[in-house]
Amino acid sequence: MSHPETIPELLPVNQFAQHNNLPETGLVRLSQILGDKNKGIPPIIPVSKSTWWEGVKSGRYPKPIKLGERTTCWNVRDIRQLINQSEAG
Repeated sequence: MSHPETIPELLPVNQFAQHNNLPETGLVRLSQILGDKNKGIPPIIPVSKSTWWEGVKSGRYPKPIKLGERTTCWNVRDIRQLINQSEAG
């Protein structure tokens, strides 16, 4: 078995290919942002749910859109903007 001569560096989380798997427009659920191991969804922003909600409360992360009593989502443009700000800063 041959081994590659170089090992690629790990990319920062906001540059993962999953970033490109976000829809261009629409809404995304929290599991699409933070990932879900049970469903095989990798995280785009790898923080815990409690950290995410603290960030929403403090204004660090975008405000959610409440669709129902148990359905919360985010505008994908807001998530892309958050990712782009992270890449720039």
